[in-house]
Amino acid sequence: MEYASKLLANAVYEISQLPGIGKRTALRLALHLLKQPEQQTVALADALIKLRTEIAYCKSCFNISDSTVCEICANPKRDEGLICVVEDIRDVMAIENTSQYQGLYHVLGGKISPMDGVGPQDLNIGALVQKVKDGKVRELIFALSSTMEGDTTNFYIYKQLDGLDIVTSTIARGISVGDELEYADEITLGRSILNRVPFENSMKAN
Repeated sequence: MEYASKLLANAVYEISQLPGIGKRTALRLALHLLKQPEQQTVALADALIKLRTEIAYCKSCFNISDSTVCEICANPKRDEGLICVVEDIRDVMAIENTSQYQGLYHVLGGKISPMDGVGPQDLNIGALVQKVKDGKVRELIFALSSTMEGDTTNFYIYKQLDGLDIVTSTIARGISVGDELEYADEITLGRSILNRVPFENSMKAN
């Protein structure tokens, strides 16, 4: 595709690097931005720069935050003895939208996947095990996606907790096998949290 301007070509290329955005869609977005008031485009660019340079990660749960401790962890009304283990930040948002969960979270930053070169050492598993060893956590809820990688990660963490005084449960399988949490509807996801089952039972079912 030929462009009348190198500046336009560069903008289209960068926009097309976003997931799900092809060259034609990128061109349409770039031309749309050109038609908007300059201040609106500048505000968008400024927001993206600040997102990349100023965003922080909660030192406790690894959720994104504007400070060293996120609003969820800092909320005294949340049950700090209940930890929901999720793959990434989108899962925290999905569960929060159900308004059915009042505990805290622990964001792993992914799941174990040897095919993709992701091992336990690449995830926030060590910090999770340390939380349990500190003795403040009474229950872990495994809320990873119902995939082979998710189940492998659940089982690995479960084995790391062997001998520790902790209850482990997993969300009910109202979430279809192979589905990602972020795509589940709020009612199904909320019920799966409330109707969670002991993790040992989920292994027997598999």
